[in-house]
Amino acid sequence: MAKQLIQPPNGPKPGGAYSPGLRAGDFIFVAGQGPTNPATGAVGETIEEQTTQVLENIRTILEAGGATMADVVKATVHLSDLSLFPRYNAVYATYFPDPKPVRTTVGSQLLNILVEIDVIAYVGDR
Repeated sequence: MAKQLIQPPNGPKPGGAYSPGLRAGDFIFVAGQGPTNPATGAVGETIEEQTTQVLENIRTILEAGGATMADVVKATVHLSDLSLFPRYNAVYATYFPDPKPVRTTVGSQLLNILVEIDVIAYVGDR
């Protein structure tokens, strides 16, 4: 199966030369998503608001590809400040049923945002 673009019309628009999501075989790869609301362009101020929007952006892309948050097997998270981890983690935990995806969380220099997340979902032969 060739890779297939996933770019929902109501989803986040790429900020550069990349695809928001790709299906390749049994997997969906979602590019790093920031906290911009695709409908309004607004970015929340708190880590809770930004984490929620990032995960909603991811959900939109996954759903356009026929997946759910329950299908996510791997997440990579970039935080602008690792002291935000407990607050970010509290929001993150509400988006994924058990067993939660494996995850890597790192401190990163981010441009005017607090969090960015990319995920990989396993969808089998759906």
